[in-house]
Order: sequence, then structure tokens, then C-alpha cells
Amino acid sequence: MITSNMNRAGHPSRIVVEVASREGQQSGLRTDSVIMTDNLATLLDTEIDQSIGALSNMEAVDTALRHTLGL
Repeated sequence: MITSNMNRAGHPSRIVVEVASREGQQSGLRTDSVIMTDNLATLLDTEIDQSIGALSNMEAVDTALRHTLGL
């Protein structure tokens, strides 16, 4: 889950992406956002209407997921 509610930041399982940063500009996100790896869901590919962006720094996501999953 990704949210623009910056109050959700500040936990090891969450990643802040600011649109002014290099990563934020490359991501395609339209506003500062928090990626919440502690709020996981599965869905069918057919339920995804469009992609709004992608992250190039998967290391941060991996680290946050390891924290969430206790790995």
C-alpha cells in the first residue's frame, strides 16, 4: 500500500518517497508518499487498471519487507 498521508511515516517497515528527490522524480509518483510494507495485500493482475510509477531503489523496499516479515 502507498499513501500520501505523511503522518504514516516513521516506522522501519515504511519508506518515504519525496517527489523532490531523485528517486521520487524517477518513480512517477505525483506527491510525497509513504510505502507501507506492513500493509500487504494480494490481488489479481486483472484488478490493476494502471501503473502510476515504479521504484528503482528496491534495496529500501527489501529492507522494509525484511523488517515486516521478521526475516
